[in-house]
Amino acid sequence: MTPAELLEQPTLSVGQAAEVVGVGRATVYEAIRAGSFPGVLRVGRRIRISTAALRRWLEAEGDVAPGEVPE
Repeated sequence: MTPAELLEQPTLSVGQAAEVVGVGRATVYEAIRAGSFPGVLRVGRRIRISTAALRRWLEAEGDVAPGEVPE
C-alpha cells in the first residue's frame, strides 16, 4: 500500500507507521518507548498508531502540508 492508502485507515501497525514516516520499525519502537511517537494505542500486547494523530504530528513537524498526503 502507498502512504496515501495507509493514511485512509483509522489505525496503523508499527510497520505501516514506519513506512508512512520513512523510517524503520526499530526506530518507531524506540520512539514509542521514549514517549515521542504520536497516537500510540495499546490493545493487549499489540501497538496501533492513530492515523489522525500521526497526520497531525507530520503536519506540525512541517514534513507534510495540511491536507497533503506523503508519497
